[in-house]
Amino acid sequence: MPEYYSSIGEAVGAAMQHNIRLAHRSAAPGSDKPLQVRRLPSASTDPYSVRGMISRLHEDASPDEVAGIIEEVNGALVGALPELTEVVASAADWTRARLDFDDPHHHPTFETWTRLAAAYGMLQDVREQLEVAEDGLAACPAERTGPRHHQMVNVLRSRELLDDVLGAEAARVPSARNVDSDRQRAARASSPRAGTSPSTGSPPATAAPPPAPRSAGRPR
Repeated sequence: MPEYYSSIGEAVGAAMQHNIRLAHRSAAPGSDKPLQVRRLPSASTDPYSVRGMISRLHEDASPDEVAGIIEEVNGALVGALPELTEVVASAADWTRARLDFDDPHHHPTFETWTRLAAAYGMLQDVREQLEVAEDGLAACPAERTGPRHHQMVNVLRSRELLDDVLGAEAARVPSARNVDSDRQRAARASSPRAGTSPSTGSPPATAAPPPAPRSAGRPR
């Protein structure tokens, strides 16, 4: 049965963990627990999921689109970041119920609670920063500036979606608008499905069509 992961790194990591378990297990061959299968929808299938929002944050998106996506992430009711904040808070509260201060020199559970509490505070700070950044995003210019300016600041995104690498979303959503970034093109060129490079001047025979144009209106 095929397994689906949000990035090539997760897929490779799962395969490595599986091989390590096979190499070092001491139980009978049939007693090893099977790998947990996670089926994640394509980014194009659910544009309001985190993966869908990442795919919508391409370099040619309008300022209102980007500000709207950040608003969706930070929304108080169904935003992904507030929900993540509550997950960390719940984990801290779970740890709190297991604190034991009888030994004045040994508090490993309290140290764990301290880390979770710190992470919770950081997530609260992130939410405040995003609230301020949302207005700044809407005020950004619509057109990209010259590449010489981009070199002054490092790229932050470090993970590729599986759709980015395999080009699954582009294959499902044909369009006349080309909004693929250099990062996506490089990822597809290095994927196992990438064929030999076409000769100079001739279009690729199996080039995936670019993503569909999106409304410039700001989602709420």
